[in-house]
Amino acid sequence: MKTTLKLAALAATLAPFAAQAQDINIAYLASSSQNGFNQAIYEGIQKAAAEHGNVNVEIFDGEFSAPVQFTQVEDLVAGGRFDAMIVTPNDTVGIATALEDASAAGIKVAATLFPIGPDLKNMEPQVEGLVTTVASDPSIGAERQANEVVAFCEDKDPCKVVILIGQLIYPFDNLRYETFQKVLGEHPNIEIVATGEGNYSPETSLTAMQDILQSNADLDAVLSNADQHLMGAEIAIVDAGLDLEEIYLIGGGLNQIATDAIRAGQWDASLAQFPVSMGEAALNAMISSLNGEDVPTWIDESKLGASPAIVTKEWLDENPDFTAEWQG
Repeated sequence: MKTTLKLAALAATLAPFAAQAQDINIAYLASSSQNGFNQAIYEGIQKAAAEHGNVNVEIFDGEFSAPVQFTQVEDLVAGGRFDAMIVTPNDTVGIATALEDASAAGIKVAATLFPIGPDLKNMEPQVEGLVTTVASDPSIGAERQANEVVAFCEDKDPCKVVILIGQLIYPFDNLRYETFQKVLGEHPNIEIVATGEGNYSPETSLTAMQDILQSNADLDAVLSNADQHLMGAEIAIVDAGLDLEEIYLIGGGLNQIATDAIRAGQWDASLAQFPVSMGEAALNAMISSLNGEDVPTWIDESKLGASPAIVTKEWLDENPDFTAEWQG
């Protein structure tokens, strides 16, 4: 009897250590695993997982397709292999029901880059069971970018602007585009001469910009939500024989390619984002939640880095040691 009691006491003593040693499996559902920004989020997830020691992570390719990502969530819930999911959504509205099912099945869920639900300006959980959102209101960043274009255009009339957006079928890109239009539309000297969809691809953006330049070769500025778009636009502009330094170029994401281009005076600015830090924050929040700890429902991605919201050559010259969180 005493031996049984001793064994029971020993088991109780060792139980917390056994639970701590048990592996935790977390899935990262990328909007596209081929996309550099998503790869950087995953880099942050892997980095944070390595610090915990008992955390396994796996990436799933959403292929920039809402149906593919929805099915992935369903399959992962049915498989029962993962304790948590971190999602960079393709369809912030459509995927909500699948994630509610995941939460109901006991899987912890976090969103990165955008909130899940119908209101992209609301960072608080709109999906039952969602643990945390690591993101910022996309319209705020878009407004900041557009205001930089307004400042550049102040003494130009007309000031001809090209907009390069990801895909207008995405709710978040629609919100950004509407914000661009609203801010620029308040200034009669600014004319939006064309809009192209870059799909977060330099190659797609190159083609879109080539088409635009055929009838809009005298443009003054290119406003884009993504640095990948400017990478393609730059090639098209140079190939068309235009003076790159005469055209105002502002992107978003602040990858290293953009940082180098701004330093060199080829581009003018980029909206800073911090995908590696975003991934780290999401992974750590999932681990804390799985351990029964309180987790903030919203982690403001825009405050995870050390740079200003809009990074310019002036700021980079003052901070020569700055490096971006992702290559591009």
